[in-house]
Amino acid sequence: MSSIFSKIVAGEIPSYKIAEDENYYAFLDINPVAPGHTLVIPKHEVDYIFDLDEQEYSGLMSFAKRVAAAIKLSMPCVKVGVAVLGLEVPHAHVHLVPINKESDMNFFGKKLSLPANQMQEICQKISAQFK
Repeated sequence: MSSIFSKIVAGEIPSYKIAEDENYYAFLDINPVAPGHTLVIPKHEVDYIFDLDEQEYSGLMSFAKRVAAAIKLSMPCVKVGVAVLGLEVPHAHVHLVPINKESDMNFFGKKLSLPANQMQEICQKISAQFK
């Protein structure tokens, strides 16, 4: 069965798409820990990030680096934190979170619920900076 992320890539479920190429897809997390929290995934569905072959893993991280640069230019933050947790969805993914302090990466606290217009605005700001 396809993961929710594969359904997003296929267009079966809507997303706030930040960037896409033939192999990777980046979109806003709908339950962010901070505004601009973005998920970066390979389009090829693999559960565990370290099961990706070397080329796909390197490509994912290279794509994530470009997305992080766009986030840094778009969101008020000191850095963009990166995390790989991967238990909640069986599809390898990288979390990119704009942070001003380490506690901004708290995945176990209350998640934000941002209105659709704010999510769209954030998406457009980050997408416009993606190179």
